[in-house]
Amino acid sequence: MTVFTVISVSTFNRNDRNLFGYRTYVVKTDSMSKTDFNAGDLIFVKEVNPKDLKPGDIITYISQNSESFGETITHKIRKLTTDAEGNPGFITYGTTTDTDDEVVVTYPYILGKYQNNIPKLGTFFNFLKTTQGYFTCIFIPFMLLIIYQGINFVRLFRRYKKEQMEEMQEERNKLEAERAENAKMLAELQALKAQFEEQKNVSSDQTASTNSNTENKI
Repeated sequence: MTVFTVISVSTFNRNDRNLFGYRTYVVKTDSMSKTDFNAGDLIFVKEVNPKDLKPGDIITYISQNSESFGETITHKIRKLTTDAEGNPGFITYGTTTDTDDEVVVTYPYILGKYQNNIPKLGTFFNFLKTTQGYFTCIFIPFMLLIIYQGINFVRLFRRYKKEQMEEMQEERNKLEAERAENAKMLAELQALKAQFEEQKNVSSDQTASTNSNTENKI
């Protein structure tokens, strides 16, 4: 949303900005709603050579009419003509009223030829640029995203600590098992040692007894 807002502020309705030869404008009136687009639609306009334009084309131009002087207008060409000074231009009109514009649109004021539109997207971007739109579509969702990510972080941290404690407990259990096994082996070794000592003592006693009997016989 933030990116779209920046794009809309820096690009839309800017005669000095274009992208790959295209400009974007938000339609302000319904002067063309009868046939092509409505107020609030986002339109795409491509730079063209005015000499290539013909009747029936829809063009965007800087208005020289008294009521809309300096505004960006998008109307249809009715026919080719010249102004009072003999400069080539076009008679344009809005299809809703079918009334010719006041002043002939000469080449220097033409911004481009209409290509396509996205319905109501312009209204949405205009709303984004308002305070209400900023809070509704950017600030509040951004804060909710932060809260959501914070909750996820806490959950992940708790799960990590739980898994860490489980691993530590598993290591403890493993060490206890190894200690028990070692103690068992030590006990078995001590038992074997005791048995060996006992057998050694019995063997020594038997040898001593045999030697005593031999001496008595002698």
